[in-house]
Amino acid sequence: MIVLGMISGTSVDGIDAAIVDISGAPPELRARLVSFTYLPWSDAQRAQIFAMFNPATSPVDQLCRMNFAIGEWFALAALQAIEEAGLTPEQVALIGSHGQTAYHCMDAQSPVKSTLQVGEPAVIAERTGLTTVADFRVADVAAGGQGAPLVSYIDWLLYRLPGKVRAVQNIGGIGNVTYLPAGAAPDQTLSFDTGPGNMMIDYAAQQASNGALRCDQDGRLAARGTVSRVLLDELMRHPYLAQALPKTAGREQFGVFHAREIWEKGLSQGLREVDIVATLTAFTAESIADSYRRFLPARPDEVILGGGGANNPTLVAMLRQALMPAQVLRQEDLGFSSDAKEAAAFAILAYEALHGRPGNLPSCTFAGHPAVLGKIVPGKNFLKLLQPAGG
Repeated sequence: MIVLGMISGTSVDGIDAAIVDISGAPPELRARLVSFTYLPWSDAQRAQIFAMFNPATSPVDQLCRMNFAIGEWFALAALQAIEEAGLTPEQVALIGSHGQTAYHCMDAQSPVKSTLQVGEPAVIAERTGLTTVADFRVADVAAGGQGAPLVSYIDWLLYRLPGKVRAVQNIGGIGNVTYLPAGAAPDQTLSFDTGPGNMMIDYAAQQASNGALRCDQDGRLAARGTVSRVLLDELMRHPYLAQALPKTAGREQFGVFHAREIWEKGLSQGLREVDIVATLTAFTAESIADSYRRFLPARPDEVILGGGGANNPTLVAMLRQALMPAQVLRQEDLGFSSDAKEAAAFAILAYEALHGRPGNLPSCTFAGHPAVLGKIVPGKNFLKLLQPAGG
């Protein structure tokens, strides 16, 4: 089955779209990346999305409109990705769309744990004609889970090995890890958000470049800076890092608002702008290493990096130093794609949902039981899909 997976992550860089050829069933499911397309958000789109995150600038009517507007943007992205792959919509069976997380509320003090992703899947199904699976996190939350990290199930499917302990570390806007002991069974797999990823580094890069950069391209700014041990030690006292499992993080802990505070604090301490970028980069690396020491049952033999942070050589070098003696690899070293990983994961989750199979690992999300993830919105091809899915 050819499936298109899409996501806009917490960094709000753009839409990642991965077309994946999927066959088989767990534990021997097979997935081959056919193509990957990245469509950056325009400055105007990013401004609208970021306004949606702030309750003060996102009344219910605005949130309602944004849900449909983002659905239209995802539909356009899907059609462009299909065209760039040299395919027609008729050759794609299914779309799995994570959408854009608007809010993720897992705070222990919250009276109701909840999560909200927007990007109306009915719009995507209508514009493309393809059956669309979306809203993957809510079933896990309803079952008592954290709704994240959902990629842990995919990591278990694709990366477990009989003779090695592996940690699969994604560095998107937020960092998350999947721990795979040698020959891991599903209930031996552990996953959680390690803390900051790229969001605060991106903010600092934008500030240091007067808006010319959206991220620290190739880690060049951080490479020119010097890490402030004083500021880094203060950052490492963030309460999230010591918080017991289960736990998930988001922009609420490590987003623009926190980054702005750190930026102002760094300047007040006399740091150069590139020093602040370097220190925030070190914060991501050190928080990952710290979380391994605190929460992983054993040191990994291999750490496999994915997400945008894997393309930052300065961050990767810091991680290699912090995680010694583990071998630190990138997805590309195993024949996969760092950029496409999360989008491909939602393609696989959509495939599993259509077949009525669970897509979460309760040992990772802390849900009360395995759950089929995603809401299926029929497209014009829905009846044709039902026969092989039920066969």
